[in-house]
Amino acid sequence: MVFEAVGEPLREVTLPVPKPGPRQLLIRVHACGVCRTDLHLLDGEVDVPAPPRVLGHQIVGTVVGRGEGDGAPGTVVGRGEGDGAPGRVVGRVEGGDGAPAPADGSRVGVPWLGFTDGICKFCRSGRENLCPNAEFTGRDIDGGYAQYAVADERFCFPIPEGYPDLQAAPLLCAGLIGYRCLRMCGEAERIGLYGFGASAHIVSQVAKSQGRKVFAFTREGDAAGQQFARELGVDWAGDSSQTPPEALDASIIFAPAGALVPTALAALEPGGIVVCGGIHMSPIPTFDYDLLWHEHRIGSVANLTRRDGEEFLDLAPKVPVTTHVTEYPLENANQALEDLRGGRFTGAAVLVV
Repeated sequence: MVFEAVGEPLREVTLPVPKPGPRQLLIRVHACGVCRTDLHLLDGEVDVPAPPRVLGHQIVGTVVGRGEGDGAPGTVVGRGEGDGAPGRVVGRVEGGDGAPAPADGSRVGVPWLGFTDGICKFCRSGRENLCPNAEFTGRDIDGGYAQYAVADERFCFPIPEGYPDLQAAPLLCAGLIGYRCLRMCGEAERIGLYGFGASAHIVSQVAKSQGRKVFAFTREGDAAGQQFARELGVDWAGDSSQTPPEALDASIIFAPAGALVPTALAALEPGGIVVCGGIHMSPIPTFDYDLLWHEHRIGSVANLTRRDGEEFLDLAPKVPVTTHVTEYPLENANQALEDLRGGRFTGAAVLVV
């Protein structure tokens, strides 16, 4: 299912099986999560530099082949044959070069972060999520809305035992971004989650397992979403126009609505933080300084690091995190995206490939 132009639906096409380059794996895709970032790409709110492009960055599949060569530092590596993409120089990627390569037949997950240069100041300081030369699965590299994908072996994760393919897929972005947002909240005891979708339904379970109180905010009138949040054990659920029953130490905004920033600030205790967890957000309206006073802070989360992935995928089975998914066949990817836009399911949407 290929993205060709902003505002156009994905098109079903037949492509050749991609050929992996050095240090790349050929993966037979079993499932791929549908993310709000895919909507931002489809709508042109986040740029796709070189369409056509196969979207999808929450991939679960089996390794069925690998490219030749080891891609040692200094090697020029391409993205596989046939796409006309330029090669890039491989650096020493912090935290990934020493890991054993996934074996053929093993099950792996492919996240949003697909490549970093390994040599910039961000990579060398453990902040590869900010690498200026990063490439992203489903944006710069063909993703998982397809039967096959190629991925850099250093940016793939082993899938925890016990998670079926469909339940594992949302962990690879919704889970990872939610986990990074939660870490930015520090030791906050009372956490608000604005937008109770794929990420929030996962991170709420992690937060509750850590003994925190969780307050869920949905769209106005979304009684089903609020009931879903209560079933997952949150301490309170209401719509985003409501004031929570207690002041919050931190809030995470997953909904791409800038108007929620002053709303979330107004619900904070002194010293609290509002974390914006999306890759795109509508404009933030002006607000009085009083909302920022008392050492309130606003932060954002950008992408992920492989350390985030290793930590979260180790933690998820211990919670244990349960992902609630709505299944769509691959050819119904456009319907899945529109259902996500309209909030017509709870939890996460996953394409069955």
